[in-house]
Amino acid sequence: MMNAIAMDRQAVHEDYERARQTFHRLLDSASEEELSSATHGTRWTNEQLLWHMLFGDMVVLRLLLLVRVFHRLPRSASRAFARVLDAATVPFDWVNYVGPRGAVKFYGPGRMGAAFDRVIDSLHRHLISETDARLARGTHCPVRWDPFFKDFMTLADIYRYPTQHFDFHRRQLTLHDGD
Repeated sequence: MMNAIAMDRQAVHEDYERARQTFHRLLDSASEEELSSATHGTRWTNEQLLWHMLFGDMVVLRLLLLVRVFHRLPRSASRAFARVLDAATVPFDWVNYVGPRGAVKFYGPGRMGAAFDRVIDSLHRHLISETDARLARGTHCPVRWDPFFKDFMTLADIYRYPTQHFDFHRRQLTLHDGD
C-alpha cells in the first residue's frame, strides 16, 4: 500500500492539467475522418476511445465516494463487494465496450471537451480538500476491471488513477496532438 502522506499533490494536479491540455489538443486538431478512424489494439474509433478516456475520469468521482463509504465498514465488506464486481466482469466489459459507441452520438467532440473540463475541475477541487488521513483510507477494488486497479487502493491511489488510464489509452489513439 502506498504511503498517502508521501503523495505529491502538486504533481497530481499537474498531471490532470497535462491530460486536459492533451485531450483538447487531440479534439481540436482531429478531423472527422481521423475521429472515425480505428485505434491501436481496440475495437473503438478514436472518438469512441476519447470518450472512454473521459468516462474513466468520471468513474473516479464515484470511486472517491465508494472509498468514503467502505472505509467506514469492515474491510471484509469492500472485499466482498469487489469480488461481486469481479464476478460481473463479462457484463461490465460489454457495457464498457458498447457505451462509448453510443455516447459519442450524444456527446460529440465539443461536449466531450466541456465534460472533460468539468471532471478535471472537480478532481482538482476534491484533491485540494483532502487531508492526509483521508488520502490514506482505502477500499478493495475489482482487479479484473482495469489493469491499474489493485486489490486494495487508497484515495491517493484513486487520485493517481485518471492519468494512468489516460496515458495508457493515449498510446492507443491514432491521432496526433496537434503540436
